[in-house]
Amino acid sequence: MQLSSMSTVTHSLLCLSPLLLGSWLGAMGSGAIAAASELRVGDLTMQDLNVAPMAQVTSVSQLSDVKPTDWAFQALQSLVERYGCIAGYPDKTYRGNRAMTRYEFAAGLNACMDRVNELIAAATAEMVKKEDLATIQKLQEEFAAELATLRGRVDALEAKTATLEKQQFSTTTKLTGEVVLGMAGIVSGETTGLNAFGLPVPAREVSRNTVLGHRSRLHFDTSFSGQDLLRVRLQASNFGFSQDATGLPEGTIRFAVGDNSDMVVDALLYEFSLGKRSTVIVQANAGEADDFIDTLNPYLDGDGGSGALSHFATRNAIYHLLGGTGLAVRHEFSDQLELGAGYLASSEDASSPLAGSGLFNGPYGAIAQLTFKPSDQLKLGFTYVNSYRTTFSSAGSPTGSLNANFLVPTDTDGDLLNDAFEPLDAPFSSNSFGGGLSFQITPQIVLNGSVGFTKTRVLKGTRGDLDIWNWMVGLAFPDLGKKGSLGGVIVGMEPKVTRASSALSGLRDRDTSLHVEAFYQYPINDNIAITPGLIWLTSPNHDDRNDSILIGTIRTTFTF
Repeated sequence: MQLSSMSTVTHSLLCLSPLLLGSWLGAMGSGAIAAASELRVGDLTMQDLNVAPMAQVTSVSQLSDVKPTDWAFQALQSLVERYGCIAGYPDKTYRGNRAMTRYEFAAGLNACMDRVNELIAAATAEMVKKEDLATIQKLQEEFAAELATLRGRVDALEAKTATLEKQQFSTTTKLTGEVVLGMAGIVSGETTGLNAFGLPVPAREVSRNTVLGHRSRLHFDTSFSGQDLLRVRLQASNFGFSQDATGLPEGTIRFAVGDNSDMVVDALLYEFSLGKRSTVIVQANAGEADDFIDTLNPYLDGDGGSGALSHFATRNAIYHLLGGTGLAVRHEFSDQLELGAGYLASSEDASSPLAGSGLFNGPYGAIAQLTFKPSDQLKLGFTYVNSYRTTFSSAGSPTGSLNANFLVPTDTDGDLLNDAFEPLDAPFSSNSFGGGLSFQITPQIVLNGSVGFTKTRVLKGTRGDLDIWNWMVGLAFPDLGKKGSLGGVIVGMEPKVTRASSALSGLRDRDTSLHVEAFYQYPINDNIAITPGLIWLTSPNHDDRNDSILIGTIRTTFTF
């Protein structure tokens, strides 16, 4: 097909390929385009074209990069003024230097054909020259296959859009889900002594049973204004691999929650914008610090469904000193500086009118964190937590070595062998200070680190003060071996009592236990990932008289 044999219309069509493609976009309509984000024409997708075409061009001057000195100016002007079948790109440009494909030419031809038919139907046929109609007829024959393909795509797109509109879950609510299947067992390790005083009491033998369980979640995310979020999370779980296996909170698997598969409302929150840089979050149930604070562990903190496998490696231990029902605020002073603050009371106690309960008279945690982002690669965080708990054995205890299994003397005569012992089950208050960082060394290597210090005071019974430290360093390797995969290595010290007042001197940890964890998260596809991993605990309970424990686990995560 020679250019010299064509009329002005044909010449114009050939030299104005980007605009013809724009014409086709305009002819499709914005509704169909919005649903066609993956439809490909030539080497472009609707996503590439911003799916928001410019209105029909009525004057060449509307195209910012077209000048009267351009060689195709006359042809363009002819098409605009005589037929009005040209539309520009969303940014009102021509982009005339871009090469075109046969499909793009067919798209522009189709738009001009529709416009000519409109003119004929409107009794303005005198505006259409016979030679132009003849040329268009020849072009129709030449591009019959491409035109049929384009029309088929548009018909299929419209049918798909209609189906989606009829079958959509909700106009305001998005449904997503996550199912975690986990298998875990202790590979090596014999016994764990639970008496921090070293008294001649029987040590507890670790369980060698391999367990298989699940944690299943459904998220209902609703927005009423586009600037707010109502989240309802339903959860069921029966994975119990935690201190039931080791006798210690150390090494607890993050997704090990619940044991009967009952479906419950696990989380309920509503957040909304307050100005351009502030967000308010109302937590009705099971709120956690990561709902409104950056935990500075971007790849490792996947809340058990992805990233780190253990509770300890997911985020700094001091974040677990609060959780439940309350209010939080997140404010951005600038793109580099953010403040997050919140108050959360125990969900069970917050809803109870009994003495020692309620939103302000029962267990609670208050947190404030300043997050500084000096560059795209580096983030720093400084955290303060004040908390009150009614018992060390409650969830959220700041230390892995203090729980109801540990014994304290009922008197203080100094002769431990003759003392009577009972579980440490008393209210305590804590002030915690933490720091963390996330540094992207390269696109494939990210360094994470955190440290936490907790000053705890036991308020009743055997009173006293405890100093508790924890730290963690982790490396994340995104896209390791395959796009979407993730490797991780974490080394740290789970909360350790480094100092205790005289009344609680027996609770001071005698040695240092290290938590070493490694995992590899491999995506089978966009919805399924398998994560094998190992957790090694040296000197469990910070006591080198205990055998090291090696835990093996495999996690399979399904998302939809």
